[in-house]
Amino acid sequence: MNHMDLTEGHNGQALILARLMAWMSPVFPTGGFAYSAGLETACRNGLVKDTDSLYDWLSDQLTLGSLRNNVILLAEARRCSSSTALSDVNDLALALAGSAERFQETILQGDAFLTAAHPWMVTHGPGRDRLPLPCALPVAVGSLCALGHIPVTQALTAYCHAFVSSQLQAAIRLSVTGQTGATDLLYRLETPILHTADHLTDSTLDDLGSAALTVDICLMNHEVQAGRLFRS
Repeated sequence: MNHMDLTEGHNGQALILARLMAWMSPVFPTGGFAYSAGLETACRNGLVKDTDSLYDWLSDQLTLGSLRNNVILLAEARRCSSSTALSDVNDLALALAGSAERFQETILQGDAFLTAAHPWMVTHGPGRDRLPLPCALPVAVGSLCALGHIPVTQALTAYCHAFVSSQLQAAIRLSVTGQTGATDLLYRLETPILHTADHLTDSTLDDLGSAALTVDICLMNHEVQAGRLFRS
């Protein structure tokens, strides 16, 4: 029995979980540890200074910001049935990058994700030949989830959880919170993560939109910030 068969048998749910744990793991070599997605500037400017303000920062991104848009793009990429449609979604994802650092973040992580995911891609499909390059990270993830038969809701949940975990690791390095505070926030953010994934499972590109302008401004300001720990 090969991997494709397992998704349809009694071990299917376990295999879906194993794949998502691998692809969204902090050790999956996408270089996510190098990016703060504007959090570093928010901390320096006093916008994020403790666990409560960090919760607001992350929950707003889940429900109002660019992370919400990325989830919509991932869901759309997961549903694409042709290379042309996938290329159109990717063009839109790249166009929505609001700053040079955001653009570099999504294409560099997308490329790193596809490189690391090579064993799964060649097993389940034509590999990277179907994908546009450079490829935005949510489009890369959505494409692999399609090849690996990952249901949309589970894919979106794992993606949101991975982003939140990466942000919490950055917050620890920035001395906003410690391990205990980060664990508490993982618990508190379960509800907005699950709500976002469930609410956007059937989303379309018409649902794109962002109201978290402060995050975008922090990303732009980070480009000229001195003494940076992170690349964004």
